[in-house]
Amino acid sequence: MTRTARELGDAIGAKIEGDAAVELRGVAAPERAGPADLIYLETVKHVPRATASASLCVIAPENVTVRDKTILRHAQPKVAFAKAAALLLEPRPISAGIHPTAIVASLARIAAGVSIGPYAVIGEDVHIGEGTQIGAHTTIAAGCWIGQGCRIHPRVTLYADVRIGDRVEIHAGAVIGADGFGYAYGEDRYWKFPQVGIVEIGDDVEIGANSTIDRGSLDDTRIAEGVKLDNLVHVGHNCQIGAHTVIAALTGISGSCVFGQRVVIGGQAGFGEHCHLEDGAVIGGQSGVLGGKLIRSGQTVWGTPARSLDKFKEQYVWYTRLPELAARIKVLEAKVGSK
Repeated sequence: MTRTARELGDAIGAKIEGDAAVELRGVAAPERAGPADLIYLETVKHVPRATASASLCVIAPENVTVRDKTILRHAQPKVAFAKAAALLLEPRPISAGIHPTAIVASLARIAAGVSIGPYAVIGEDVHIGEGTQIGAHTTIAAGCWIGQGCRIHPRVTLYADVRIGDRVEIHAGAVIGADGFGYAYGEDRYWKFPQVGIVEIGDDVEIGANSTIDRGSLDDTRIAEGVKLDNLVHVGHNCQIGAHTVIAALTGISGSCVFGQRVVIGGQAGFGEHCHLEDGAVIGGQSGVLGGKLIRSGQTVWGTPARSLDKFKEQYVWYTRLPELAARIKVLEAKVGSK
């Protein structure tokens, strides 16, 4: 979609310096950009890249000048660039119309402008909101409710009664609403514990490829608005994930964990059941948070078991010195033994 620098600047709240009539049609890295591509930089060290670029327009912070370019001034260039990209780029369609091979149950309620790809299966009593796109081979089981403007990629599986808000994007292979891993041990065997809750997903959530979100046991699993899950993230039954939390790939979350708002979790982190992370907590990659652990608001933790970042750094320094210390101990032992 073509927009002028003036139109983009007004839309993203940027101050314009230079030719406001420059037309822009896309975004790119400086080295790959053409004249109609928008670029951005965050620090003065990238000025040479921007100057050498063929792009005619750059988003830049205050006090950073790029010669011979129209500049959109913004305090947060990366955020402004992302907002501008959303205006310039139209997502490729997942599907177009309702494909003749799709199976749509007679009692499913399909709103205007919904697209359903080849071999998708839509169960009874499913509601799909206006403008939502369903990819090929996706299965939407009975009783699911999907809001407006969602993008559900190929081979996604929604078990029965999943609730999804507006503008949710679910990438290929995700499975939402499977039974949680709940069993009671007795009489020399495991008995399956009831998994009768549902999954509720708020507006503007994005769920990465091959991620899994289990349905609740006796309560519901809830993913609040604006949450972003990377690929291969597992969310156990009854978990509550607060608004605008981000979780990187390969994270595993056991049942009944409660995460506050704007929590940040690095890749490959693991959580025992009933963990509680308050608002703004930060969990380093590959950290292990033991069951029942409370991480306070704004605290950053790292390592296994997870501890404060300062404590982790202090202990890690000693850990890296273990070979040196062991050698010194052997020398001391030899001296003591020779006496």
